[in-house]
Amino acid sequence: MLGRTYENQTCSVARTLELVGERWTLLIIRDAFLGVRRFGDFAERLGVARNVLQDRLERLVAEGILEKVPYQERPVRHEYRLTDAGRDLWPVLVALLKYGDRHYAPAAGPPMLLLHRGCGGEVDDRRVCVRCGEALELGDVELKAGPGAQAPPVVAAA
Repeated sequence: MLGRTYENQTCSVARTLELVGERWTLLIIRDAFLGVRRFGDFAERLGVARNVLQDRLERLVAEGILEKVPYQERPVRHEYRLTDAGRDLWPVLVALLKYGDRHYAPAAGPPMLLLHRGCGGEVDDRRVCVRCGEALELGDVELKAGPGAQAPPVVAAA
């Protein structure tokens, strides 16, 4: 079995990989960007074992990527929201999405499109609108089901 840490690596990539390189972790973060907040919604969308999901969510909270916020008092229930550190992963996810679209998208096309809210242009792998050339931040972008989608993505803002 592979270890979870890279003690012999003095490298920021290796340290980051210790967190986001675990199976399911980036998909949890992806879904948080898509507006998923509640444990049951993560479990349903991802199809991950509940104990694994709980472990990953707890780790993301401990590492400051997500914060756990109560949304109900009786019984107490929490939702998970991206922190500033979590939102800083947006460029990484865009790069992975665009890489996947370029090399692994279904024949019909990409399953999800990132569009500039301002002009409707598609976002490139550098987070620049291909139509107007504007450099885009997370709040400037909306998601739309692409031609390769089987089901529309959640489109709530993170």
